[in-house]
Amino acid sequence: MQCYLQVVEEMASKNAVVIFSNSTCCMCHAIKRLLCGMGVNPTVYELDNYNTTWQQALFTLLANSSSSSHHDLPVVFIGGKLLGSMDTIMAAHINGTLVPLLKDAGALWL
Repeated sequence: MQCYLQVVEEMASKNAVVIFSNSTCCMCHAIKRLLCGMGVNPTVYELDNYNTTWQQALFTLLANSSSSSHHDLPVVFIGGKLLGSMDTIMAAHINGTLVPLLKDAGALWL
């Protein structure tokens, strides 16, 4: 598991915005649409193309962080840092902290 955690963190650090998703997940689709609608071009890893250990590694990261109360997909990293899942992203969008995070990560040039 530790190897998967390191690989996930490395994958997340290579792009401004990284989404670990599932192609059939409606919440994942909503977050991808939100970010794309804002002009962000996230790197998306669809976990239905990977074995289940990847998803377990992501849920371990979520459980170890205080960033999210849910342990579901999508899992979003901004600027190489774990932001959280759907609830955290939507809260950041609603309270106005998402855009500054995206700008700081170089994902938006507004």
